[in-house]
Amino acid sequence: MAQLITIHLEQLRFFAYHGLYKEERKTGNAFEMNVEISFPKNEGIIAHLNETLNYASVYALVKDEMQRPRELLETFLTELAETLKETFPEISRIRMSLYKLTVPIEGFTGKIGVALERDF
Repeated sequence: MAQLITIHLEQLRFFAYHGLYKEERKTGNAFEMNVEISFPKNEGIIAHLNETLNYASVYALVKDEMQRPRELLETFLTELAETLKETFPEISRIRMSLYKLTVPIEGFTGKIGVALERDF
């Protein structure tokens, strides 16, 4: 019987140039991201790195994608999900959230974000 293993990368911080507005694409912004990836694993103890997803490889892929600006956070997450699945075909579920930490809305305090959940 298969079990579901989930890895978490939480509160990843990046500086990137995503945004709809010209000023955002020029000055950039701080972002925070959470990534949760699940994959099936046959019962038994995971004893070797090749039996799981390598956190460092997932992080490197996310970091590289963050450097490719998109106008919408929704676009970024959708494309990232596709790239993760292509790179790690064993993925069965992805949950991600991406927050823009400085929002170009006068008087706004807090952060805004978008989440994506996808089952494969």
